[in-house]
Order: sequence, then structure tokens, then C-alpha cells
Amino acid sequence: MKKIFFCLFLLHSLGIAAEPELAKEKSSCPSWLTQTLPKLHSSDQVDICKVSQGKVVLIVNTASQCGFTPQFKQLEQLYQRYKDQGFTIIGFPSDSFYQEHDDAQKTATVCYQNYGVSFPMVASSKVRGSKSNAVFKHLAQTKVAPKWNFYKYLINQQGKVVDYFVSTTEPMNGKIEQQIQQLLKHSADKP
Repeated sequence: MKKIFFCLFLLHSLGIAAEPELAKEKSSCPSWLTQTLPKLHSSDQVDICKVSQGKVVLIVNTASQCGFTPQFKQLEQLYQRYKDQGFTIIGFPSDSFYQEHDDAQKTATVCYQNYGVSFPMVASSKVRGSKSNAVFKHLAQTKVAPKWNFYKYLINQQGKVVDYFVSTTEPMNGKIEQQIQQLLKHSADKP
């Protein structure tokens, strides 16, 4: 009987000791990234903190019926090139500029089937104005609200918005990729 109480006490002690670690892990994300949002055309959720924590992140407001929609191809290439080095992309489909399907299945078809997107995509939401989601409210306060689809926001490993890029800035072989490389290199240089 003493062994059972000792085991229960030990388990209880370990549980209490683990709770601060869990809280510490969650709290290392800034509050604006501590969001759980529905995944695009799925019953699953995307824990923004979990997918972005300690990574270089590119947040993009997307639309599947826009002249910039083909940028999904370059975004996916960028994701594949750097995902194993501590980089991710999070796509935020939005009809804020009236170029997104009303049907999530159609949006998902464009993203997943037409362009082979494998980076996290959340369900469609507002990205400008008073009804914008919490992530884009922060981006608007920190840098600028998107003025069109495919604005791109670069976030460092600590969750700080370091730069943004307008719709015409292509994801590959230019400013965006150079800054991603610099942020990843800076992280790799740290002991």
C-alpha cells in the first residue's frame, strides 16, 4: 500500500512540475500568435503558436480567384526549400477583396489540388477592417493592413514582424527569400 501511495505522490509531483514547463512553452509565443483557428475545409484546427513557435514565418493573405493566385506555386516552392531549416508559411484565405470563393471546398481545391499547397492554411476570414482576425489586426497595427490579396508578412523566430511585402513581390529569388535566408542564418549562428 505504501508503494501505491508513493507512486501516486511521485506521479502527482511530476504532473505539478510539468505544468510550469507547459505554461512556459505556450507563453513563449506572443499573444497575437496564440490563436487556434479552423483549418481550411476541415474539422481540424491550426494552433498558430505551435506551427510558428521558434520559426521564421511568412504570413500571407490569399484569394483563389485573384490575378496573384499563381503565387501559390512559388509559395509552395519556398516552403519546401526552407521548411526543414525552421521556416513555415501560414495562408489566410480571405474574401476581404472579393476574390475568394464562398465555398471552402472550392478554395481548398485551388490551394491543395491546383497548386499542391502543403503549408498550413486556415479557414477564410477577414484580413482588414474592424472585423479582421486577431493576427491581421496585429499586423495592421505593427506594419500595415493588406491593401490587396497576397500581402506577405515576415515574422522572426521571436514572433516579431520584421517586414512586409506587397502583392507584386514574388516569393522566390528576391527580397523575401533573401530575408528568410538571413533570419535562418542568424538563428543557425547562435550557439
